[in-house]
Amino acid sequence: MSQSVETITLSHGPAPIGPYSHAACVGDFITLAGTAGVDPASGQLAGNDTYSQARQILANFVVMLAAAGSDLDHVMHINVFMKQVEDFDAMNRAYVEALGEHRPTRTVIGVHALPKPGALLTMDLTAVKRKPTA
Repeated sequence: MSQSVETITLSHGPAPIGPYSHAACVGDFITLAGTAGVDPASGQLAGNDTYSQARQILANFVVMLAAAGSDLDHVMHINVFMKQVEDFDAMNRAYVEALGEHRPTRTVIGVHALPKPGALLTMDLTAVKRKPTA
């Protein structure tokens, strides 16, 4: 029995810069697309530093995960793609502020360039849906 893929693109989220959706769900699994630190209200990057952009990415993830029936506590893995790996501590500060004690697996990769002009990092993730409460 094959399961279908449900895609989600938020009308109130940062607009994708290409032909893709914010989220894809199959059964209980959710993947979120690579996301830059764009403030949905302004359509601009949340700042010109790694900390501000990382905080915005994680705030955007909260909204995207909610639309898919999940939250940050149900994240399994996060990929981080950084232009300036020397800003690792700034990214980690925003990461710990958002995730608290939850420690999903993570991969951090240094990259030469990113598709969003001015972006210093992007992140994507894999999560599972919250179980409904009775």
